[in-house]
Amino acid sequence: MNAYRMTDICMLAGEIMLTYGAETYRVEETLERMAKAAGFKHVHSFVTTTGIFLSFEDEDVGDVMQMIRVDDRMQDLNKVSLVNQVSREFVSGMINEEEALSQLHAIAKAPLNYPPLLLHFCSGIAGGAFSYLFGGGLADALPAFIAGFSASWCVVTLQEYMKVKFFAEFMSAFLGGVVAICLVLLGVGENLDQVIIGTLMPLVPGIPLTNAVRDLMSGDLLAGVSRGAEAIITALSIATGIALAIALLL
Repeated sequence: MNAYRMTDICMLAGEIMLTYGAETYRVEETLERMAKAAGFKHVHSFVTTTGIFLSFEDEDVGDVMQMIRVDDRMQDLNKVSLVNQVSREFVSGMINEEEALSQLHAIAKAPLNYPPLLLHFCSGIAGGAFSYLFGGGLADALPAFIAGFSASWCVVTLQEYMKVKFFAEFMSAFLGGVVAICLVLLGVGENLDQVIIGTLMPLVPGIPLTNAVRDLMSGDLLAGVSRGAEAIITALSIATGIALAIALLL
């Protein structure tokens, strides 16, 4: 089996998984299993939140090592699951390297399972539900829905044009706060605090925070700390955005 082709397959699989929300230990395990299934020896992988390192020994070309940098970080656990399935099929011998590479390219290029409008709508539903869950009335669910929808639309739209995702999260929290405050001041809703809480809950970095704890528990201290720092900065961006909206309008 061509060592460099196998390296491309492993790196593409790892890049997809790391980009779309997989834990670092899961990425390392996947790469090592695929490389060992291809017959390579002394396989080692090291994954951080922004990079993937892979090395192994091939009888024909000797030691092979490759590194790629991963800058984009999104959430789509369906793609992580699909890559896991490709890995299992490759390890079990159900598919060869050409089929694995073709399937991985298809996964990387595939759009999201759900249209953006549906995702924004669900964020609005979640915002309304959280506002009620945290003590708001039924009248607070509507402004929380509208503000949550606006914040979700803002963060997704801005991330397409900005490299700094923390600014997109700051602006989305600011916009959601402005919409929530204006609606309550206009009489749509009664409890401003609960409406704001419901607006912000869909923006909370749940997956990065969960992965940070999971990486720390598995002993990946570097990845766990870096993911935790990312989650904290995201939370600070959200808090700063809503604080600015409150300071300007109240």
